Amino acid sequence: MVQDSMQNNAMGGMDIATLANIPLNLELAEKIVAGIQKNIYGEQPFNSFEPFRASIQAKKENGQYIVTEVCYGKQYPNSYLDITYPNENRAEKRPTVFYTHGGGFFGGSKSMGDPLAKGNPANTLLDEIVAQGFNLVNVDYALMPEGAFPIPLIQLSQAIDFCAEHAEEYGLDMERVIISGGSAGAILTAQYGALIVNPAYQEALQIYPKFSGKSVKALIVDDAPLIPDNFNWALKVMLGNYCRTIDTADDIFMKYNAMGWFTADMPPAFFDAGTTDGFPKDMIACGEKLTELGVENEVFIPEGQHPHGFLNTFQEEEQAAAAVRHMLAFMEKYARLSHVD
Repeated sequence: MVQDSMQNNAMGGMDIATLANIPLNLELAEKIVAGIQKNIYGEQPFNSFEPFRASIQAKKENGQYIVTEVCYGKQYPNSYLDITYPNENRAEKRPTVFYTHGGGFFGGSKSMGDPLAKGNPANTLLDEIVAQGFNLVNVDYALMPEGAFPIPLIQLSQAIDFCAEHAEEYGLDMERVIISGGSAGAILTAQYGALIVNPAYQEALQIYPKFSGKSVKALIVDDAPLIPDNFNWALKVMLGNYCRTIDTADDIFMKYNAMGWFTADMPPAFFDAGTTDGFPKDMIACGEKLTELGVENEVFIPEGQHPHGFLNTFQEEEQAAAAVRHMLAFMEKYARLSHVD
């Protein structure tokens, strides 16, 4: 996701300043998003009912063990997930982290991460989470145009239900679960966090998770644009395309905005945001809402100028490293991982 400072090449080489002077409608938003996808993927498919890569079960160079291309559903494209373990001992009980990538719901994957985020190679941060003693489930979902709201949220729910049903087979502790995501994935994380505790939200979306919300111990919401009133032109393009209307007053955006469905039963949540083209207002508002509801939360907004997706720069940038330390400490606290430093 991006704000006004987004570079033109991230929007498929289009001149954003010129386009922003054209009255926006859904048809134009569709053409712009299609152009971005063309720029990212060329003629390669990005939605498929078959896996894009061969399934593997292997030890990685860093010693972690990975199982890839596990099919969690047949209803929608890209219904595959990867599982990474700290080592080959899959019998050890470890908390389970679910992660969904960013990319404006038009790009990205569990392998490439968020193509719009700063500092991609995609999965360095995920490897760091696993290194702290978590099993990590990296969930793919359908992209636009097949993956319109709320299909990716349905898929996240399906993936979690699948892992609960197959917990013994894959060595997953599904009683200590953390839901996390960046950008578009952060939107899904906030929505799922509200979905599992709010029957009214389930009714509004017609999504009924089988998984018990009591087993979700924390949410990690990495820079999510949730509040439609805060959308600029570029967000209206991307999220209007995703929600199939650019009218942010439409009822569908009321369903999209998870903050409006937060309850006192929400899991504890960690929020962060970049300061230059991220969404600190939205993340601060979410923290304030949970505080009003009596739900534990932490909001990390870095000092200085830091872009959307800045957590990916944690190996070379101190504020990003500090954010990751806070995030991991939050995860440890609520997953009860006493062995994590």
